[in-house]
Amino acid sequence: MPLIKPYINNAVKEKVLAVLDSGYLTEGPVARELEKAMADYLGAKHALAVSSCTTGLEMALRALKVGPGDEVIIPDYTYPATGDVVSIVGARLLIVDVDPQTMLMDFEALERAITPATKVVMPVSGFGNPLDYDALDSLKEKHGFYVVEDAACSLGASYKGDMVGTRADISVFSLHPRKFITTGEGGMITTDSDHLADWMHSYKHFGMGVYESRLTADFQRIGTNYKLSDILAAVGLAQMQEIDVLLNRRRELAERYLKLLSNTSKVKPCQVAKGGVHSFQSFCVFVENRDEVMANMREKGVEVQIGTYALHMHKAFNQNPDVYLTDDMKGSRYVFDHCLALPLFHELTYKEQVFIVNLLLKVAS
Repeated sequence: MPLIKPYINNAVKEKVLAVLDSGYLTEGPVARELEKAMADYLGAKHALAVSSCTTGLEMALRALKVGPGDEVIIPDYTYPATGDVVSIVGARLLIVDVDPQTMLMDFEALERAITPATKVVMPVSGFGNPLDYDALDSLKEKHGFYVVEDAACSLGASYKGDMVGTRADISVFSLHPRKFITTGEGGMITTDSDHLADWMHSYKHFGMGVYESRLTADFQRIGTNYKLSDILAAVGLAQMQEIDVLLNRRRELAERYLKLLSNTSKVKPCQVAKGGVHSFQSFCVFVENRDEVMANMREKGVEVQIGTYALHMHKAFNQNPDVYLTDDMKGSRYVFDHCLALPLFHELTYKEQVFIVNLLLKVAS
């Protein structure tokens, strides 16, 4: 049983073949359809398709003019890309601890880390668990920073009725194959700012100006190529037409896991932010002896995985003069040592979930 299976049905295949038959393979009308579908679903004013979540986060920081002399604060428990982009744009990276129950940025640790040089806070709504935006907005109003949300895993999650992707200044989603809406490789940026959207659209098109009609290009700034091809966009567009079905299925499977695990203290699910609705990109639990449990389950043919990484444990961050670790990362280290992601994909059956849980309980004991 794999950790995840991309949802590739006949509609996906037909959409891709239609693009191939059209002869228009680079970013074009299908990518624009995907952008519109994403913006409409989330209720965001602008959505921009990009080559990856990582390039999208980099673009977001560049759009906010983040660079040398600025500080960006991120959580320790995240994929390295969250921190990489800060160094790529030349800013100083501050890393703070996470709440060991939700695996999300510890806002008390965040406030202690804020300095006059803090320009951006980049929290991660990990695994589909939404942030407490009310608490984050209070800190933003008090200290005056921008929020760029690494929402890589959180398409479909919401907080008090607001979709993830609509509360931050800029949000960036991943469309990697581990995500239930995928384009193979790719990402999606959302923002309600006309100015930021225009700047990012220009930057990902080599610095070209944004015009409805113009016979020749007008290059207004130095830019690059972070476009998403129509071939890849076709996969995501076909899946977006079934997003409610796919999302409801994930939540149904997650509820079944929770019910099957409700009578044990050996396995503990992570907590959802109060007021939040989880999208369950991944179903994560905490177990003792995580690596031993993981090895035993893989040996039995069940692909389980760590959640993600604790950045403070890696040379790229703990031996970098432009990175500052703000505390002992006790919460992050606990999460890294204990978090286990279980298989979760559309075709997962009740019988398979029972087998997974029974095996998990056996090896966890």
